[in-house]
Amino acid sequence: MGWLHEFLAAIQGTLRDVLPIALIIVGFQVLVLRRRIPNLARVLRGFLYVVVGMTLFLLGLQHALFPLGKLMAKQLTDPAFIYGVYGSVVADLQWWDYKWVYLFAATIGFSTTIAEPALIMVAKKAQQLSGGAISMRGLRMAVATGVAVGIALGCFRIITGTPLHYYIVVGYIVVIVQTLFAPRLIIALAYDSGGVTTGMVTVPLVAALGLGLASTVPGRSVIIDGFGLIAFASLFPIMSVMAYAQLAEWRMQRPRGRKAKLAREMEAQARPDGAATTAKEEHKVDAE
Repeated sequence: MGWLHEFLAAIQGTLRDVLPIALIIVGFQVLVLRRRIPNLARVLRGFLYVVVGMTLFLLGLQHALFPLGKLMAKQLTDPAFIYGVYGSVVADLQWWDYKWVYLFAATIGFSTTIAEPALIMVAKKAQQLSGGAISMRGLRMAVATGVAVGIALGCFRIITGTPLHYYIVVGYIVVIVQTLFAPRLIIALAYDSGGVTTGMVTVPLVAALGLGLASTVPGRSVIIDGFGLIAFASLFPIMSVMAYAQLAEWRMQRPRGRKAKLAREMEAQARPDGAATTAKEEHKVDAE
């Protein structure tokens, strides 16, 4: 019956975490707004679902996802797997020998982000409020691509042991430069996209991968090197979403530019003196 005691202890911990949130909401509704809680029975039932769901989720993290992430990191960094033979020297491994780690990190980051409920909700709202100007599928793919690149680069940082702040500082410099040129419609959404990736699906697997990788790569500290992948998963989606918007804007402007140039050429040919247009005037028309 050990599992029952563990389950009850997890429920108790979940209640201790969730109850203050519920008390704040109920307090504002009753004491500040001075209104009754509508559909009280449904609210209480939903609160029960939250408590039970979070409890089961936390137990699943403890018993499945964290051990699985550590196991995958251990297996992918095993010299016997990398070289295909046993008895290889661990010290001989270089950062390029861990190519399967980078591939696994990118694919797991992409797939977990695509399935992230918070991202699905934000992308759906963005598509509705923008009138279809922002594609739900395109936004999810852009965010997932950013997470994939970020986590793969974060694994590279763990393997090489390079300082985290180098990547973060350079990354935010790129974000600032992109912000100056990105369409205004997408800037705020791009910054929010970095936050929605740190949800209940992505974080556990990414954290488990980082901790497992730092514990298996020789010379790495779990405390110093194991954490930080979540920062990459939050930073790079900002870049990818703004890059996606800039690319989409550039592709939309190309046909307009071609049509405008064709119209100017047809107009010049239709003029009686079109054939006598000087090279200087043609250069001016093209520049416009």
